[in-house]
Amino acid sequence: MRYMNLGRSGFRASRVALGVMRIDQKSREEARTIVETAMNAGVDFFDTADCYHAGASSRALGQALKDLSVDRDSVGIQTKFGIFRNPDSDQITRYDFSKDHLLKALDEELVNLQTDHVDFVLLHRPDTLVDLDDLAEAFNELQTSGKVRHFGVSNVNPMQVELLQSAVSQRLEVNQLQFGLGHTGMVDQEIHVNMGDDPSLDHDGGLLAYSRLKSMTIQAWSPFQTGYFDGVFLDNPRYPELNAELDKLAKQHGVAKSAIAVAWILRHPAGIQVLLGSMNPGRITQMAAGADVDLTAQEWYDLYLSAGHDLP
Repeated sequence: MRYMNLGRSGFRASRVALGVMRIDQKSREEARTIVETAMNAGVDFFDTADCYHAGASSRALGQALKDLSVDRDSVGIQTKFGIFRNPDSDQITRYDFSKDHLLKALDEELVNLQTDHVDFVLLHRPDTLVDLDDLAEAFNELQTSGKVRHFGVSNVNPMQVELLQSAVSQRLEVNQLQFGLGHTGMVDQEIHVNMGDDPSLDHDGGLLAYSRLKSMTIQAWSPFQTGYFDGVFLDNPRYPELNAELDKLAKQHGVAKSAIAVAWILRHPAGIQVLLGSMNPGRITQMAAGADVDLTAQEWYDLYLSAGHDLP
């Protein structure tokens, strides 16, 4: 496993992290094995959110870390807040960056995670109704209380980052975004700049270049998904060329195809951290091995082309 600094925070974490959205669907013993397997593979950073199954995912993670007697200072724990779900229907009814909501949500997460602080907290999708002064007060209180060490955002474009950063004194260190061989929009628009074809459309405001300029770490979620939860591309008959290229490179590098897909993300000089979402211990081990694979520039482009993209 290789490690990296997250943003300019000085906090070092494994380049492959584990997202635990679905860990609450496992038994207590299974959850313990999942976390232990990830740590044995060198993963020392875990991502959750207060809205994942009404906090159940965070509770399962906290219990697993306790069952394993993990030293709190040996792992990074990150949560996200700002999404409000109706407790009766579990449907998202609003985004809420109000001070009262954020402070309450974070306190509940600390209980769920069985810890007195989180290393990072991210605003979970944009709240267009955000009161910037109220948000600044919330961040200040969370920091001065010691409950949150570092801050970031999720699914936010550059101008939204600038707006939020103008209000808060804490540096926004990370931005969690969907990215992978099945979701390449941030790369497409850079390659097709000044053209009139579909890949040239910039849906993100130049996020990739902006993040590099600001030394803001991108955390890639759903790295194996196509589109927005349209299914994984691994071993998917809809993507024969991509899977053939993945298989060829997997054999050359002596790893699984999933590791090559992870290595493709990590090869980008933006310094991206990959969030795995698998709850299968064997697959976690295979995927995490991608952190130690060095793809050449040609191998990176060969994978990009095999995923159905072109070069102008």
